[in-house]
Amino acid sequence: MHAALRSAGRDVAAWHVPGRVELLGKHTDYAGGRSLLAALDRGLVIGMSPRSDATVTFLDTASRARAAFPLDPALVPLTGRWAGYPMTVARRIARNFPHARRGADLALASDLPSASGMSSSSALVVATFLALAEANDLQAADAWREHLATPEALAEYLGCIENGQSFGPLAGDRGVGTFGGSQDHTAIVCCRAGQVSRFSFAPVTFEGATPWPDGMELVVAVSGVRSRKSGPQQAAFNRLSAGTREILRKWREASGSEAETLAAAAAEPGAPAAIQKLLEAGTDPEFPAAFLVSRFRQFVRESFEIIPAAAAALAQGDLAEFGRQVDASQFGAEEGLGNQVAETVHLAHRARALGAHAASSFGAGFGGSVWAMVERDAVESFGRAWMDDYRREFPAAARRAQYFRSALGPGARRLD
Repeated sequence: MHAALRSAGRDVAAWHVPGRVELLGKHTDYAGGRSLLAALDRGLVIGMSPRSDATVTFLDTASRARAAFPLDPALVPLTGRWAGYPMTVARRIARNFPHARRGADLALASDLPSASGMSSSSALVVATFLALAEANDLQAADAWREHLATPEALAEYLGCIENGQSFGPLAGDRGVGTFGGSQDHTAIVCCRAGQVSRFSFAPVTFEGATPWPDGMELVVAVSGVRSRKSGPQQAAFNRLSAGTREILRKWREASGSEAETLAAAAAEPGAPAAIQKLLEAGTDPEFPAAFLVSRFRQFVRESFEIIPAAAAALAQGDLAEFGRQVDASQFGAEEGLGNQVAETVHLAHRARALGAHAASSFGAGFGGSVWAMVERDAVESFGRAWMDDYRREFPAAARRAQYFRSALGPGARRLD
């Protein structure tokens, strides 16, 4: 990949930007909830060579796809195409850092399956930002020193680039059209090698880390059903996010609460029961009562019950209890979020039946992947049985399926 950028006398900087696994924390981040996260050892490698003008060129070295666009606050990103992500980053940098007008030649290589729930799109956002930030020396800017000085703050800002929200005085725009949070970016920037990291959100707050259990391996099955936050599933994804905002709006209006997130509202004394009663009486056809009640129950259980209990079990080495809590999270996704497909449900349930200590789907949903915690010396036999079973049940999707083992890697890092 570096060869794609090297020319006489030109310096090339490079970063590894990992994919991520959301062990727990399904659709919790944008409402201020919690997650258990890990970075994969797979990811993107991006190389950057600064230019003398404001043009950004981008090369995907695998597909040979190219894009070129200006580092310009008036840039209009493409929609529904991969280039829309780096274009969105370039526009936001140009708007938030008026001095940043130095372009760069970028080249990308990846061993991360796309649209698989491992945050390849968010990794692309992070990678593009890191490269253009260095080309323009953004760390020397007052706005960076005042608002982006910690990894957690930077991760939250990167989430705001993608969802379009403002971050303090750093004004937002449309983003990529997906109303998500900063979970993906937090895992990609902040996770630690060999550790399961626990975060809460809005603002991003590190709550602790636990070593991955000795003798266990993280195994990931890609279902072959593509999960695209910017594709056909975007409306369904955004509805889950909008549901949490509607619940908060109703509660604030009814109670006078000034809570800024649903997590803060649910933490108020007596609020969970009162909020559920309020939602059960709803008659809004856009957000039916049953939808909001299910959404609220899943959020509260995942953030306030399952994740604390699972983190404690993992820290104590109680893998049986950890597995039970992960099962409860998977059930919440199937019944409370309604964002699972038959393929991911099957993979999660069969992993447990085949001996995994824990297994769950992860990511935006509506396709994607499933993770499993497996005894290290049983990975190959487990993986073959997992895939053989899947091929029998879902032969069409299985043509695009795969499994792999992964260490828990560090967050984004410079390679040179």
